[in-house]
Amino acid sequence: MTPAGGPRILVVNTGSSTLKLRVLDGADGTVWDETIDPWDGDASPMAAAIERAGAVDAVGHRVVHGGDRSAPEPVTDDLIERLAALTELAPLHQPRAVAALRAARQSLPQVPHVACFDTAFHATLPPAARTYALPAAWRRQWGLPRYGFHGLSHAWVARHAPAIAGVDPDARIVSCHLGAGASACAISEGRSRDTTMGFTPLDGLVMATRSGSVDPGLLLWLLQSGRVSADEAADQLARHAGLAGLSGTDGDVRTVLAARERGDHAAAEAIEVYLHRLRATIAAMAAALAGIDVLAFTGGIGVHQPAIRAGAAAGLEFLGVGVDDGSNAATLGDGEVSATSTTAHTVVVEAREDLVIADEVRSLIG
Repeated sequence: MTPAGGPRILVVNTGSSTLKLRVLDGADGTVWDETIDPWDGDASPMAAAIERAGAVDAVGHRVVHGGDRSAPEPVTDDLIERLAALTELAPLHQPRAVAALRAARQSLPQVPHVACFDTAFHATLPPAARTYALPAAWRRQWGLPRYGFHGLSHAWVARHAPAIAGVDPDARIVSCHLGAGASACAISEGRSRDTTMGFTPLDGLVMATRSGSVDPGLLLWLLQSGRVSADEAADQLARHAGLAGLSGTDGDVRTVLAARERGDHAAAEAIEVYLHRLRATIAAMAAALAGIDVLAFTGGIGVHQPAIRAGAAAGLEFLGVGVDDGSNAATLGDGEVSATSTTAHTVVVEAREDLVIADEVRSLIG
């Protein structure tokens, strides 16, 4: 927390289809916020919203893909161009983030702008977790590391989950960011040790419209046989797979759960696939930490869908994980939902990427 007289920070949180704007005062209090949904990158509605926000001292931007950057950076024309060059690695997010950078600088040219990267938190991944088993020549020429994503959200979990659980800040945490995009992260001593998203945000868990991990041989078979083109594969895997592809719905978990309640077989199977991958991933992240002290759920689904939390925890008793049905059903914000007989704490953490971004902005601009 910073003194009340500290700088007012406008946080620009750009998603794949929405734009969340929030002004934080010097004590991290929210003094204004607005969401533009949907947002297609048009500068006009953003400029109008910034006008309503009032005076600010600096602007912090969430940028999904920062490449190999491990710390926030001042926004310059050169940085914007270098971030735009990463668009093919995060096609759902990067164009919106670049559009927001340009529009905000045009609206507020007199204040500093800082880019905060979702990939930066994962700069602490050890080589064993960061490195793909690819040909040496490929790695020498192009790098091709596991970057990891949702870092700003996982960073907040690393800070806040131990306080909710009442454990040491250096505890072993498995953080599950579950929203339209989803990823898990193994955290110890406040640092990322492993994560599910990789070179792009398409890897890992089943998501709303993204496939998550798929056998590369399956994709090669589709491509080499001419059944699909590379462009079609990219579009289908990012926009028409995941829960949407499994259930025949829009992929919003609320829609899928409602369809399951109506007896829809495809929706029920979609949720089972989603939970199967999630449970297996939680166990894998715990293995990377040699144990688990805290299981944390965050993101829109992680915070607002008790049924998903309960389904994810089911079968993880061997890790000491379990949820109390009553507290789990009643908790839709920060709180602990552990069953009394468990050794690991299960907590819900409201996503506050804005607080992490504001801290990074203040640290950079002094």
